Amino acid sequence: MQDLLVVYIAYVIAAGSPGPSNMAIMNVAMSQGRRPALALAAGVITMSTCWGLIAVTGISTLLVGYAHALLFIKIAGGLYLLWLAWRAARSAVAADAPVGEPARPSTAFGVLYRRGILMHLGNPKAVLAWVAIMSLGLKPGASPEMAMTAFGGCVLLGISIFAGYALLFSTAPMVRGYARARRWVEAGLAVFLAGAGSRLLFSN
Repeated sequence: MQDLLVVYIAYVIAAGSPGPSNMAIMNVAMSQGRRPALALAAGVITMSTCWGLIAVTGISTLLVGYAHALLFIKIAGGLYLLWLAWRAARSAVAADAPVGEPARPSTAFGVLYRRGILMHLGNPKAVLAWVAIMSLGLKPGASPEMAMTAFGGCVLLGISIFAGYALLFSTAPMVRGYARARRWVEAGLAVFLAGAGSRLLFSN
């Protein structure tokens, strides 16, 4: 139980801390509402689960060994984050919508779901984070049941965290706050995504 607790605490800190995926979920929740934000969160959860499964089954060692594959994923992910930053910057300088109209039309759920997958797919640090988290609690010779319990618990925590962001930031006070500070929120998101994309492109 102590080993599992270490894994779960590490995962909550890693998944709950502000990052491109969480910031995007928050922004969609405030600007488009609960259901679109949940669609984006579902994509993030799906890809996070896939990375976790790769880490638990040991396939991650193969990914780490193939530097060219990780380099390609890192470059693609960095460029995608920069593209999202450009979209947020365009939205920040766009004229405000007339009173009574939404600031931004809702994006199709399928598009948001794919966006969530691509954001997490384009971040090779996600699978490395899973490897590090599992290494904290799973000692050499740990049983498969122990590994799957750690993995399953982290998946449930991830659902709670990412969906929680969508639910919290789609509440009426958050939506009203977004309407008042839309330009600042979009500009801040653009800067954050541009920084994340640049770090992903130029980090070792």
